[in-house]
Amino acid sequence: MMMMKGEQWSNLGSTMAAIMFVYAIFRQYFPPQLQDYIFRYGKKLSNFMYPYVHVTFDEFIGERMKKSEAFSAIQNYLSDKSSSNAKRLKADVVKDSQSLVLSMDYNEEITDEFNGVKLWWSANRTTPKTQQFSFYPGADEKRFYTLKFHKRDRQVITGIYLSHVLKQGKAIAADNRQRKLYSNGAGQGWLGHRSSSTWTHVAFEHPATFDTLAMDEKKKREIKKDLVKFSNGKAYYAKIGKAWKRGYLLYGPPGTGKSTMVAAMANFLNYDVYDLELTTVKNNVELRRLLIETSNKSIIVIEDIDCSLDLTGQREEKKKKKKDDKNEEGDPISAMSKNEERKESEVTLSGLLNFIDGIWSACGGERIIVFTTNHVEKLDPALIRRGRMDKHIEMSYCRFEAFKVLAKNYLDIDSHPLFGEIGNLLEETDMTPADVAENLMLKSDDDDDEEEEVETCLKNLIEALKTAKEAASKKAEEDARLKAEKEQKEKEEAEKEQSVKEDVTQDAVSAKEVKENGVIH
Repeated sequence: MMMMKGEQWSNLGSTMAAIMFVYAIFRQYFPPQLQDYIFRYGKKLSNFMYPYVHVTFDEFIGERMKKSEAFSAIQNYLSDKSSSNAKRLKADVVKDSQSLVLSMDYNEEITDEFNGVKLWWSANRTTPKTQQFSFYPGADEKRFYTLKFHKRDRQVITGIYLSHVLKQGKAIAADNRQRKLYSNGAGQGWLGHRSSSTWTHVAFEHPATFDTLAMDEKKKREIKKDLVKFSNGKAYYAKIGKAWKRGYLLYGPPGTGKSTMVAAMANFLNYDVYDLELTTVKNNVELRRLLIETSNKSIIVIEDIDCSLDLTGQREEKKKKKKDDKNEEGDPISAMSKNEERKESEVTLSGLLNFIDGIWSACGGERIIVFTTNHVEKLDPALIRRGRMDKHIEMSYCRFEAFKVLAKNYLDIDSHPLFGEIGNLLEETDMTPADVAENLMLKSDDDDDEEEEVETCLKNLIEALKTAKEAASKKAEEDARLKAEKEQKEKEEAEKEQSVKEDVTQDAVSAKEVKENGVIH
C-alpha cells in the first residue's frame, strides 16, 4: 500500500515537472502574438466549461473616493448568516455598547439560499504586493465581497436576489445603528512622512439633549423646529434645486455651550458627528476627499473656526518657503526631512467655501455643517453669509431661563426662595452657563443633607454672581478711566499740534511782512 502511494506521488511529481517544462518552452519560444491567441481562446474554453458566475462588490467606488452603499448593505445582510455558518468571525459592538454584531472574517465563505437557488458569499481583501523602500506611503488594502452562483440562476440573482440583499441590509443597519464620532488625523509613513488625513471613529455617547441644554425654551423650540424641517426636507430641497444640507454658525464667549449644542443636535436627529480638524488637512484636494467620505445623516463640525487656519489674505510665508524650495539641494531624505518640518495646512478660504457649498458638497445628502467661534467678527463675511451658514445662533451668557434648566439638571428643583435674587443678579451680570453649573455641583451623595446642600449651592452661586458683578463694575470703571485719559491725552496732543501750526503760520506771516517792507527788526 505504501509503495503504491509512493508511486502515485512520484508520477504526480513527474507530471508536474513535465507541465512546467512545457510551459517554460511555450513562454520562451512561442511568439507573443500566438501566446495571446492561445490564452484568449483557452480562457473562452475554460469559461464554457466552468458553470459559475462571480460578482465582485468593492468597498469603495469612484477611484476610492466614496464608500459603496452596496458593500455596507451586504456586510449587514451577511452578519446573520455568518454567525450560524462561518467558522471564523469578527465582532463589533453596536447599539450603545449593549450588543455584538458578528461578521465573517477575510477569506471565509458561507452559503446562502434564495427561492431554491444556492449561492456562495466570500469576504476578501488584497494588500500591496510590493514592500520596497519608498518615500511615500503604500496603497491602502482593497476589501471586497464576492458572490458566486450558477449561470442558470443569473436572472433570479440579478433581478430579485440582489435587491432583496440591499433592502434587508439597510433594514439591519437601521436596527443596529450606533451613532459614531469621527475625527481626522494625519498618519505617518516611511521615515515619519506625513500621509493623507483619514477618518477614524469611536462610539458617540454624549448625553446632552435639548432638555438638558441651558438655553431659553423659546429659542430651543425654534432650533428643534428648524432641525425637523431640514431632516424631512428631501423633496423640498430637490424642488428648489439645492443640495440637501444646512449650515449653522454657533458663536459666543467660551463656556456658553457651543459644543454641547452640537451634541444635542446629533442626539435629537440621530446623526453621526464628524469633528473636522483643519490644521491636519494638507490641502484643498484632501479636504474635498474627506467631505466625500462622510456619510449621510451626519453633522460636520469645525470648532473654533477663527483659530483653525488663517483663511484670509495671501500667505507670504508660504511664498517664501516655495522660493526657498527651489534653492534647496541635497539627497531626497534631507529634502523630505525639511518638508516634514512644514506642517502648516495649505487649505485656503476658496477651498473651504467650495467644501461648504461647491459642486462637491452635493455628493451625498442630509448633512449639517456647523462652525463654532468665540469671535464672529474675525470671520470673513463670505464664509458665514446666508446660504453657507444658513442659521446664526448666538450662545449667550446665562440668564434666568437657562439657569432654571441648570437648577433642574443639577439640583432637581423647579423653584426656591432664592430664585428671585439669582434671577435679578443674572440679568445684571454676565456669567457663562459653565460657570453657573460649576456652582450648582452637589458635593455630597447623602440624601439627608441634600436640601441643605441645595441651599448652600444656591448661596454660593449668589456670592459668585455678586463677585462677578463687582469685578465687572470695577473693570467698567477702569475702562472708562483709561478711555477718558486716552481722550484727554489725544486732545492735549491735538491742541499742542494746533498750537505749533499756528506758531509756524505766524512766523511765516511775519517773515513775509519783513520781506515786503525791506525792514529787519
